[in-house]
Amino acid sequence: MRTASFDFLEKYLNNASPTGFEKEGQKIWLDYIKPYIDEYFVDTYGTVVGVINPEAAYKVVIEAHADEISYFVNYITKEGYIYLRRNGGSDALVAPSKRVNIHTDKGVVKAVFGWPAIHVRKVEQDKAPTIETIFLDCGASSQKEVEAMGVHVGSVVTFEDEFMVMNEKFYVGRALDNRVGGFMIAEVARMLQENGKKLPFGLYIVNAVQEEIGLRGAEMVAHRINPNVAIITDVTHDTQSPMYEKKTAGDLHCGKGPVITYGPAVQNNLRDLIIRTAQEADIPFQRAAATRATGTDTDAFAYSGSGVASALISLPLKYMHTTVETVHADDVDNVTKLIYETLLRIEDNHDFRYFS
Repeated sequence: MRTASFDFLEKYLNNASPTGFEKEGQKIWLDYIKPYIDEYFVDTYGTVVGVINPEAAYKVVIEAHADEISYFVNYITKEGYIYLRRNGGSDALVAPSKRVNIHTDKGVVKAVFGWPAIHVRKVEQDKAPTIETIFLDCGASSQKEVEAMGVHVGSVVTFEDEFMVMNEKFYVGRALDNRVGGFMIAEVARMLQENGKKLPFGLYIVNAVQEEIGLRGAEMVAHRINPNVAIITDVTHDTQSPMYEKKTAGDLHCGKGPVITYGPAVQNNLRDLIIRTAQEADIPFQRAAATRATGTDTDAFAYSGSGVASALISLPLKYMHTTVETVHADDVDNVTKLIYETLLRIEDNHDFRYFS
């Protein structure tokens, strides 16, 4: 990976962009793609869209989501301990002993998820941590002291874990789901511009907000753009580590290429074009099947308006919704390449209908 791209990836991943509060991350993303687009817009809730060839009538979207799971401050005890509620699919099991940032108008307040030592617990009666039992300690001894720091009910909490490279081939950090997707679609825009590729349609590079609580940003922006085609990228589960049942979760590997999904929301002709592209461009790929919905922004685009030809290209990821989400560098490159090569094979007014 070129140095400037790696630096952007690291900066973008280390920035906090909790669901509903994605603004700062969106600014970083937009600053990076501005040299590669013709214009952009930002919608009311913070989704950012870079546009290439905006005058074209035929519209193609490539999309990822910008938000990360987090917590809200929900209750502060008189002793100064802080209880939370989820913002997205945060997992209480991974919280105890983790360090966090509480985001306030006065700046970031450092805190930790406290947990009683093993010596003082009745281990034989231990129960898994839940949202009702985990709590934050920010070093305060009273509710008044907590509030004096700027912390209040509704303050957003994110883990402070940051990006690292493991064994020279894995990217590790919190919120790769799915800011690594935002990175990949930004790289597609860069490659198109630097390689001098002129598309016969309008390309809308969409970094959507609020996916983690129900695909909300994609739902809003799909209606605004009203595209003809949408190619979505998100993460999916690598199923090779312990505790996965391949009979139900599938057999997917980090390092073996993008995952192309089959399912009702996925338009078959668009999916087949992506598969042919992978074969022609010698890009390794894997296949997955979705039950009913894909659970990604693909669903929001597919069923918007009168229906949008939509497909999902996923990045295999280990340890989803933890602070050590892990992806293979080769997969990041190959997802980017597959989206790029697919765009070069879409024609103006491309008719993806099954018959006419």
